[in-house]
Amino acid sequence: MRRLSLSSRLALLFAACTAVVSLFAGVLFSRASETHFIELDQQLLDGKLIGLRRALHDIQSSDSEIKLADELSRQADLSLRITGSDGKRWYDSSASLPDKLPQQPGLSTLNDDGTDYRVLNAPLFVDKPDSPQLTLLLDITHHQHFLQRMQHLIWLTVGLSALATALLGAWAARSGLRPLRRISAVASGVSAQSLNARLPEENMPPELAEMAHHFNAMLERLDDSFQRLSAFSADIAHELRTPLSNLLTHTQVTLTRPRALEDYREALHSNLEELQWMAQLVNDMLYLAKADHGLLMPQCKPLELADEVDFLLEFFAPLAEDAQIGLSREGSGLIKGDRNMLRRAFSNLLDNALRFTPPDGLIRVVIIDSADSSILRFENTGDRIPDTLLPRLFDRFYRADPARRKGDSEHAGLGLAITRSIVHAHGGEISCSSSQQSTSFIIQFNKRA
Repeated sequence: MRRLSLSSRLALLFAACTAVVSLFAGVLFSRASETHFIELDQQLLDGKLIGLRRALHDIQSSDSEIKLADELSRQADLSLRITGSDGKRWYDSSASLPDKLPQQPGLSTLNDDGTDYRVLNAPLFVDKPDSPQLTLLLDITHHQHFLQRMQHLIWLTVGLSALATALLGAWAARSGLRPLRRISAVASGVSAQSLNARLPEENMPPELAEMAHHFNAMLERLDDSFQRLSAFSADIAHELRTPLSNLLTHTQVTLTRPRALEDYREALHSNLEELQWMAQLVNDMLYLAKADHGLLMPQCKPLELADEVDFLLEFFAPLAEDAQIGLSREGSGLIKGDRNMLRRAFSNLLDNALRFTPPDGLIRVVIIDSADSSILRFENTGDRIPDTLLPRLFDRFYRADPARRKGDSEHAGLGLAITRSIVHAHGGEISCSSSQQSTSFIIQFNKRA
């Protein structure tokens, strides 16, 4: 069974609401009109009752019948029946009166052969228990016809109102839902090759503006993620192509003719270096994949930052001495984190600083500790990094100078990406700033996180 569209549902809902409101208003008007006619009839019959009692005050007098006829002649649709206390009929003003009339006192309604009457029963003498009974009958057939026509008009109005509201509601719903169709059209056109479509937020109604904003933000994230994934795949292929080509070429050359055992040993050793580099590259990529999926779970233990930095500075001291670069550390601080992960992040920054610090340069690690956060600044002298390159330093496989790869995984452009993943896993933030004389990588750990 085909489902109703949202426009059709809204149109039917509008029609149903209009029909219910119109019907309710019509029923109230019909009841009010009927009550109004009853009140008018009650007033009329009460007035006639007073006149008839006055005319029949002395029922034995000779002119009582004349007075009665005169009183009845003033209201053409009024009839009278007088019965004794024993129930015998004394007088009928019209021969067409029904034989059986309501006996209960007060006002009632009677229908006889298509004629509607309002009937009022009252004693002739109020103070006498055996008083004759007066029954006044008022022909209200024209009132009832009016009420019936009004009820028909109400039903016709309800039907026409529901139909008109359904048509207008369908038009209004279709016009109001045009932004949703626009969203659907944009969503249907989204693919891996076209992620640049956006919704015009300024033309959206307030109820859909926020959804359009989030929809555009989602497309922006998808586009950015897809571009990064495409670049990542291309970079992986590029990084693995060179060592694989080296392995194939070196192996083919080695196998072209018989060689001495030492030559084979040297060839295998060279291949082993390439394989170790590839294995490390794959491990780094797997590490980043875990970070992307939130699978890095640091073991948070109290760590003294000064001790961790001093340990790494001691490790890099021989390399710094050979490059004639000075190493120093200032300040101290205490955080909770994973020792192995943080040492890896700090060593990536120190290794990066050693490679780009000129001879006679200086690498300083400054630790600033406060009640809310701990900040580490890895600063090295050297050339300024252009502002256009700073946002991309933490991208995977990105290198400001691609020609400066030295053949190991630490220089494949993954070190800073891994460092950022480790810092984020600890709830921290990392940024880079550069001036004419130095470059600084700043890590901030929030202690209240």
